[in-house]
Amino acid sequence: MKVNLLDFDLQGLTRLCEQWGEKPFRATQLFRWIHQKGAINFAEMSDLAKTLRLQLEQHCELVALPVVSEHRSTDGTIKWLFDVGAGNAVETVFIPEDDRGTLCVSSQAGCAVGCRFCSTGHQGFSRNLTTGEMVFQLWFAEHFLRREHQTSGASPERVITNVVMMGMGEPLQNYDVLLPALRVMLSDHAYGLSRRRVTVSTSGVVPMIDRLAQDCPVALAVSLHAPNDALRDTLVPLNRKYPIAELMQACLRYLEPAPRDFVTFEYCMLDGVNDQPEHAGQLIELIRHQGQHLGTRWCKLNLIPFNPFPESGLLRSPKAQVQLFSQQLLDAGVVTTIRKTRGDDIDAACGQLAGEVQDRTGVQQRREQRIESQVHWAPKPVYVDESH
Repeated sequence: MKVNLLDFDLQGLTRLCEQWGEKPFRATQLFRWIHQKGAINFAEMSDLAKTLRLQLEQHCELVALPVVSEHRSTDGTIKWLFDVGAGNAVETVFIPEDDRGTLCVSSQAGCAVGCRFCSTGHQGFSRNLTTGEMVFQLWFAEHFLRREHQTSGASPERVITNVVMMGMGEPLQNYDVLLPALRVMLSDHAYGLSRRRVTVSTSGVVPMIDRLAQDCPVALAVSLHAPNDALRDTLVPLNRKYPIAELMQACLRYLEPAPRDFVTFEYCMLDGVNDQPEHAGQLIELIRHQGQHLGTRWCKLNLIPFNPFPESGLLRSPKAQVQLFSQQLLDAGVVTTIRKTRGDDIDAACGQLAGEVQDRTGVQQRREQRIESQVHWAPKPVYVDESH
């Protein structure tokens, strides 16, 4: 059985080449061909020895995910849906800005965390993605956009400057294959992204936050969404296992190796649920109490407008209420941003759905009909972090 070279970081690829008696620099050459040049045909890797190319042909492949669909927003956002087999698909979204281009990458087909405000959580969990399936989303978008820019006469330089693991799934529940994917993104022989420009978003898997701090400390975003355990238990079920105090301490530990001097907290604004002045006051007290001598500057709050979907039973906070909430935090010295959504017209905005919640992972069909071919797809929230 052939191995997928997209599953390997540079260290893993070096070990593979050494098994064939090749020197480490050959792995670096191969790594560059794949990621920097976007080569998929071993024959075109002209500076590799013929014996190595023969080994690659016999034992290796580059597995491309079929593109189910591509949608483009009037604001420039592009959403791709990739088939990952067995009736499952994942979304990848590119969000262009004046000063950067952000790619939102999925880590799982579905999600097992089950946050109340998240459409993916309502659609169930199917499986973890492989390293290669995560890396392919960046590989595809990077070289697709480069070719598109070149065709239009624009510079073919890289247009993806930031990657956020904020797509479908909980990245830290797929940690062992996430880690080599992050290393590929950061490698100067691949995409050369800085640790500040790669963000892992988590609902609060405390032990894995500590492991990430040791293994590959990139920027960290935490889905907080509530200022107290009682409320967060209902919105983010994982809180029952890792309550807020434990989560805050993990975030504070993360600050020492982190590439930034703050942790980002994501806070989805839900009308009458978590958006009242008392909630803002509790947030301020939480940040001050946990941060102790650090004051309020050790974190940043991103307030996310919620796009309702029928299964949630929740509504978006009015704009005026979001502004008041933000101002209360700002007046207390908490760095706060109201995050904008992108791609509303192609169902690529934060939690936005067209019509009813569809069964992205096929969980309902498997449960009720066991007919895989009837799967329908619906969008996952895409969060645009204004700090990147």
